[in-house]
Amino acid sequence: MRLVLPLVGVMLCSLPATAQQRLTVAAAADLQQVMPQIVSRFEKECACAVKVAFGSSGNFFAQIQNGAPFDAFFSADDEYPRKIADAGLAVRSSLYQYATGKIVLWVPKQSRVDLSKGLNVVAEPSVTKLAIANPAHAPYGRAAEAALRNAGLWQKVSSKLVLGENISQTASFAETGAADAAIIALSLAITPESKARGSYIEISHNLYPPLRQTCVVLNRSTQKELAGKFIDFLKTGNIRLLLQSYGFSTGDMQ
Repeated sequence: MRLVLPLVGVMLCSLPATAQQRLTVAAAADLQQVMPQIVSRFEKECACAVKVAFGSSGNFFAQIQNGAPFDAFFSADDEYPRKIADAGLAVRSSLYQYATGKIVLWVPKQSRVDLSKGLNVVAEPSVTKLAIANPAHAPYGRAAEAALRNAGLWQKVSSKLVLGENISQTASFAETGAADAAIIALSLAITPESKARGSYIEISHNLYPPLRQTCVVLNRSTQKELAGKFIDFLKTGNIRLLLQSYGFSTGDMQ
């Protein structure tokens, strides 16, 4: 049976194939800005080609369970990769927490939303629509929900919520005016382009469980060795510094 992958909520970042060895990687949407840079550096070192699909971690989890032909999976949490390993679909020894993510409250330029009031501002009339990633399959959406609940705001804003398929689409809702504000990944808010379009405040990490972003090599891969080298590449000092420049924490990684 031929497997057809759903394209909704998935953005492809394909780099030119210059060698026979090719990796296909499923990556959480919060990596959309930094992953192409990681891939570019890795391709130069390995003389290989890497194709990346960006989307929600939960959707990729379902696709992998159904036999999607990925070599490696970079999730926005550690739960999905570990479930895949528990199901015998991934190389358990390859599990690696490559970063810890953070969430922010982002508003577009010229917004009337006063960020100086902190997260509580989302309950005010100036925010009629608040975008978050869908908690059903997006770890950043679950983090947003947890933060709102722990801040005592969930009941006040639940009727205002606009759900994005992934964290990148969530950001676009606020950028295009479909929402007054959005809770998104710091890695997306920190880019020069995003800073030019709006502003943000970090949400206290005490309000949500740690986003322990973890990757793993998949058992159905025909390029396990190369996929393992790609994961090892993320452990190097230069790549850890690159991840940090996009707002990720890597200090507790081993």
